[in-house]
Amino acid sequence: MTVVDPETQAGWVPEADELDDAEDMPLSMRLSIADTLTLGNATCGFMAVYFTTTGILIPHLTGSQETGMARHSAATAVILMLCAAVFDLFDGLVARKLRSSPMGAELDNLSDLISFGLAPAYFVLVYGMVADDAHQRVAAVGAIVVLLAVVLRLARFSCVTVKDGTFQGMPSPFGALTVVSIVLLELPFVATLLAIIGTAWLMVSRVEYPKPRGPLAVAMLSWIVAAMGLLAAWAFEAPGGQLLLQTGCALQLVLGAVIPLFATARRVNTFRDNRREARAAQP
Repeated sequence: MTVVDPETQAGWVPEADELDDAEDMPLSMRLSIADTLTLGNATCGFMAVYFTTTGILIPHLTGSQETGMARHSAATAVILMLCAAVFDLFDGLVARKLRSSPMGAELDNLSDLISFGLAPAYFVLVYGMVADDAHQRVAAVGAIVVLLAVVLRLARFSCVTVKDGTFQGMPSPFGALTVVSIVLLELPFVATLLAIIGTAWLMVSRVEYPKPRGPLAVAMLSWIVAAMGLLAAWAFEAPGGQLLLQTGCALQLVLGAVIPLFATARRVNTFRDNRREARAAQP
């Protein structure tokens, strides 16, 4: 801003250093590379809701019989949730390698709430509206349970310190993918609802899940890419695409039940090693 002296009518321009100080963005408002990936996570979650609405819900409400469009939109919505999981995986890795802004943790929680709370819960809600044997109000209750489980999990994650290398409860990205896998399996409505509620319970439970680091992160990324391929084959009605998708969804459920066993086995082995060391130290 230029200031004019009333006596001399001469303009006075602040020094460059003063301009720089005035225009400097507060540290808490600077986005890091990890934060940009986190915002990509939120964008994918929002677009998943968009495709679920425009490609599945609206055609159903308007009486459209284009099942192919619904299939493509469902696959696109789930692929976007998978992309959100990839962003979530890499923003943590980048934050550890480089840095994260002071608001990185808050951005991460808010983005996870959109992509792994709202998007899968909305997917369940729409399923309850379009499936032949579903009950809309009961499905709405299931959707609320999923959303609240993610809210409680993210709040607890911000407040509770757990052992390094583990999560307490099923991670929300894994939980979201498990929920949509249950829906895509097209089980009877009651079985679908019970499985969804069971997944929500696992997210808020004290069951330990290992954090995706090192080889586990590579395995998780490979599984996400494979899941995208299965969804694409199903969407484009490739030969055996339906069977491949159902196999992948069933495997997702099995992984959700089996993965905690690795953390349990590691804890048991650690306990045994500590006992052996204690015995060896005794005179």
